[in-house]
Amino acid sequence: MLDVQHLKVAYGPTEVLRDVSFSVPEKSIVALLGGNGSGKTTLLNALTGLVRPRGGSIRLGQVECAGMRPDQIVRTGIAQVPQGRDVWGSMSVIENLELGAVTRRGGAAIQVDLDEIFTLFPRLAEKRRRRAGALSGGEQQMVAIGRALMARPRCLLMDEPSAGLAPSIVGDMVDAILELNRRDLMILIVEQNVGVAAAVAEFAHVLKNGEIAFSGPASGLLDDPAILRSYLGR
Repeated sequence: MLDVQHLKVAYGPTEVLRDVSFSVPEKSIVALLGGNGSGKTTLLNALTGLVRPRGGSIRLGQVECAGMRPDQIVRTGIAQVPQGRDVWGSMSVIENLELGAVTRRGGAAIQVDLDEIFTLFPRLAEKRRRRAGALSGGEQQMVAIGRALMARPRCLLMDEPSAGLAPSIVGDMVDAILELNRRDLMILIVEQNVGVAAAVAEFAHVLKNGEIAFSGPASGLLDDPAILRSYLGR
C-alpha cells in the first residue's frame, strides 16, 4: 500500500500542500482530482522525490520514502508518468523505453519487460525504431507509460494521462490502465477529466487549495453536481 500521512509541501513561505493524507491500497486504482493550482502536480513531485516535503510521511509498504532521492524512490517501487509525456523526441521508441530501466540490471529481464510493453501497446512494437518525436500524442503517451513500467514499479503515478488526447485514444488509454491494474499494479491517477477518473478508479479524492476537500467512491463523482461545481469548477 502507498500510504501518505499529514504531507506538507511549501515553496519558500508559500504552503502548497497542507496536511494531506490518503492511501492507495494494493491492487487498486485511486483518483486524485482538482482544478488548476490545487496542488496535484506538487503532490506527485513530492511522492517521487522531485520536491522535498516539509513534513509528513510517504510509505510504500514498510519503507519510508519521504526525504529519499528520486532514484532511490524508483528503486523502492514508485514510478511516474509525467504530465505532457516528456519523451525524448530525438531518440527511438525502444531507446526511450530502455531509459526507464536505468536503475535495473539484467538484460534478459529487461528484454522480457520490453516484450510485455509491446504486447500491451502493439502500435509501439510496429514503430520501435522510429523517433519518439515523430509519433502522435497518443503514441507518445504509450511510450511514457511504457518507460515508467520498465522500472518495474509496484505503484504507478499518472499525471493527467488523458490530457490533449482525442476521445478515441482516451478510450484506449482507459483500457490500458485497467489492464495494468488487472496485473496487480496499484495506480494513483491525477486527472481533471472526471469521466476518465470515474471510468478507472474505485475511490477518489478531490484536492482544493492544497487540502483534501472530498473523498468518496469515484463512481459517484459524475452524479453529484455539488462536487463538480464546488471543487472542480464544472
